[in-house]
Amino acid sequence: MAKEDGFVNHAYVPTNSTNSSTSSIPGEYRTTFEAKSHGYNGKNVTPMPNEIATPASQKPIVLPEITTEVDVVGGDSKQRDTWTNDIEFLMSCIALSVGLGNVWRFPFTALENGGGAFVIPYIIVLFLVGKPVYYMEMLLGQLSSRGSIKVFDFSPIMRGVGYGQVFGTAIVSTYYATLMALTLRYLIESCYPTLPWSYCREEWGDTCIDSKKNKTDVVTNDTNIKTTSAEFYFTKVILREKDSIDDGIGYPSWYLALTLAVSWIIITSILIKGIKSSGKASYVLAIFPYVVLFILLIRSLTLPGAFDGVLYFLKPQWDKLLDPQVWYAAITQVFFSLAICFGNIIMYASYNRFRHNIKRDCTIVTTLDTFTSLLSGIIIFGILGNLAHESNTTDIQNVVKSNTGLAFISYPDAIAKFEFLPQVFSVLFFLMLFVLGIGSNVGMASCVMTVLKDKFTNTKNWIIAVSIAIVCYGIGLIYITPGGQYLLNFMDFFGASFIALVLAIFELIAVGWIYGVKNLCRDIYFMLGIKTSIYYRVCWGIITPAFMAAVLAYTLVNYTPLQYNGYTYQNGLYVFGWCLSAFGIGQLLFWGVGAIWSCPGGTISERIRKSFKPKANWGPLDPVTLKEYQMFKTEDRSNELFKKTGFWYKMYDNIFG
Repeated sequence: MAKEDGFVNHAYVPTNSTNSSTSSIPGEYRTTFEAKSHGYNGKNVTPMPNEIATPASQKPIVLPEITTEVDVVGGDSKQRDTWTNDIEFLMSCIALSVGLGNVWRFPFTALENGGGAFVIPYIIVLFLVGKPVYYMEMLLGQLSSRGSIKVFDFSPIMRGVGYGQVFGTAIVSTYYATLMALTLRYLIESCYPTLPWSYCREEWGDTCIDSKKNKTDVVTNDTNIKTTSAEFYFTKVILREKDSIDDGIGYPSWYLALTLAVSWIIITSILIKGIKSSGKASYVLAIFPYVVLFILLIRSLTLPGAFDGVLYFLKPQWDKLLDPQVWYAAITQVFFSLAICFGNIIMYASYNRFRHNIKRDCTIVTTLDTFTSLLSGIIIFGILGNLAHESNTTDIQNVVKSNTGLAFISYPDAIAKFEFLPQVFSVLFFLMLFVLGIGSNVGMASCVMTVLKDKFTNTKNWIIAVSIAIVCYGIGLIYITPGGQYLLNFMDFFGASFIALVLAIFELIAVGWIYGVKNLCRDIYFMLGIKTSIYYRVCWGIITPAFMAAVLAYTLVNYTPLQYNGYTYQNGLYVFGWCLSAFGIGQLLFWGVGAIWSCPGGTISERIRKSFKPKANWGPLDPVTLKEYQMFKTEDRSNELFKKTGFWYKMYDNIFG
């Protein structure tokens, strides 16, 4: 039997464990490891005379005295919820990660950054940042069965990262729900005999062209860039958008206020029933959108001029690879599309069974996420190519405004051109968009809810869920005012993207260098029985944090004031925005000081050192598995007693050890 450092290539499960995977561990390994726990060397084991007649499975395991109380970990002695089966976890991750970030956010981000100029950096960032961080967060959640804050028990001084990420998640969930409100209104109006965005109104002027018309209906000698009725309908009727917010943001739309309320009622009903309810809902939330996307893809590619738009989207612009702004946009898009560095993935993985194969799930979700983003991009840019064709222009980038409303302009424009029952396709599309929004928002709200449940363990689910819904609904009303899109763009940067980027760097430092890449790889070996590749080791330890730090540094050095459609916000708003970002990032300092203060005894320097180290009960939540894990770490440390010392060797050993 092949062994390495006294272990075979299996997840360590002692014979007295109740885990169902015990039977997969060879008897030789069980006996050898157990002998080591009694002080033998694991080779040519000869039992003591009084042990000869004792079956190996009945021998006691001697462990150091380490606290294993469940209430220290979770704040409660009650059993933590789990997924009904492994597929529910995978589907929930797909519903969370493959959502509005792909269909809504990716197309307008790509358009703002030059189409094909954005795709190459996006794919590179996905492999250097997205996939490694996604896998890392899955591992931490599953290993510890803790939410996005308590997971930082591996280094209590860094717990503020978790609080800051939850703060950012709460902000995102408030405006994501308003996108669902917009979608629900479109869904209702899709049932009209004539789609209301398919034709122009007299007050929109001569530059408006009916979205339902094709090239043959448009005057060919008109060189002015046309605006579709779908765009006018979105900005003038749905949003009632203002030219600026200098005189205020206006009052919420009563129609959107009702659809926003319905959205939160649906989200709340799923949250109240807990993780098992959201797991079952994930089957529909994950699969249904692809049916509609493929229908739209076929229609998009059959429009005149569509291939010009697709070519603009897929053709690389190599000179843009040197533009840090494109890389910053790629990183923030990966954060949103995969939902990493917001605490959601850690929260979902914390409900897994301990031995679940998350490496496979990580590969599936990240690959599917990339595929969906590219699929959405092809659909959108095919529609933009058609619009440029109808407007007699080749300027695809400026044929529509590249802002957060792009998906609510281009998709409806394409649907209006369906000759056979466009209402049916419109209902399917906006139902799909609504389903995607539900999947994403349930994940974000669940992250906030898990934190609150861990804090207020005796509070009933429905009270927490309803409280979250009421607060988020109240905040969400500001986004459905005439100036709401200005604030959405503002909060997207200061309240979400910037906070997520900064805290992601600290999260990687905490995991890769404070806790250690080597220790994380050891945990993977204990939990999954697999060795970690050089790709993940190098990304976690060097490439990913260095890459994100470089982009952040350049962004700060070359910062220009945020704008929306050419509008520059008032100075007071910029001050508020930076205070908001400082509050989210400042959680790191606040909770770091708290961790040092709460460390027992010793001088300040001793407390600081202790606050960087894992808590005594860090590891699996189950007490039996925790004892096995602690024995595994003790054995691992005993093999390192005679290793070299020195700064460079320690750095090398942390990554490749």
